[in-house]
Amino acid sequence: MRLPIILDTDPGIDDAAAIAAALFAPELDLQLMTTVAGNVSVEKTTRNALQLLHFWNADVPLAQGASMPLVRPLRDAASVHGESGMEGYEFVEHDRQAMVKPAFQAIRDALMHAPQPVTLVAIGPLTNIALLLTHYPECVFNIQRLVIMGGAAGRGNFTPNAEFNIAIDPEAAAKVFQSGLEIVMCGLDVTNQAMLAPEYLATLPQLNQTGKMLHALFSHYRSGSMNTGLRMHDLCAIAWLVRPELFTLQSCFVAVETQGEYTSGTTVVDIEGRLGHPTNAQVALGIDVEGFQQWVAEVLALAP
Repeated sequence: MRLPIILDTDPGIDDAAAIAAALFAPELDLQLMTTVAGNVSVEKTTRNALQLLHFWNADVPLAQGASMPLVRPLRDAASVHGESGMEGYEFVEHDRQAMVKPAFQAIRDALMHAPQPVTLVAIGPLTNIALLLTHYPECVFNIQRLVIMGGAAGRGNFTPNAEFNIAIDPEAAAKVFQSGLEIVMCGLDVTNQAMLAPEYLATLPQLNQTGKMLHALFSHYRSGSMNTGLRMHDLCAIAWLVRPELFTLQSCFVAVETQGEYTSGTTVVDIEGRLGHPTNAQVALGIDVEGFQQWVAEVLALAP
């Protein structure tokens, strides 16, 4: 039985690798993709997502989501992913369109029509998920769990303390962590270790068309380098779905700081239980890097 998932994403170069895994991991059934502003504007993340779906000839509906965080102006990561969000590869023209309805509506409809609860996977800012929970609180019963790439128990990568996806829309993240959903958080504690080695990256162009395309994108990705290895942040969320044994998780109370002058967007992960609050997330604190690399090689070899 394949696991039904909905993927909310902001492609982004490492998102492209995560989308490949979501499409081609035999354990998963990708039912809907939605986009959000994050790495670049939502118009660009939507264009990038449609290009990828066309590249893989994937029959997955796509809905465009929030263009702005809930209350803040958008800050993006074009410095890491290039101006278009996916620099380095020329995708062919196509006539695919996003659905007419916005992402949070599309997610709600997909959940309500699903014969069994669906796993939500969010690898960008959590704006669409917060809008879903605000407008349609009743749909939480149809969400099996939410797996996110975001946050950190330690240092940040956008501010000293805050990870990018959470820092872009802290208010949305705070709402999500307070929602009562079962949450699995794959943050920088594991994603900074989830490197693809230079030796493996060098083999990608020979692997298949997907390998060629990803190699071209990776050459423009600035989270690591082709010579030292690349961090596959977003792939960790997909890896957890199919290879949970690669991760060490701990149940923690997680709060999102929205007020701090210097700490806004920080995920406060109470590993020692000092705050005395009930736990609300399973936080990934360790990863089997070799096992992760092996799984990535296996799943990308299944792509065309």
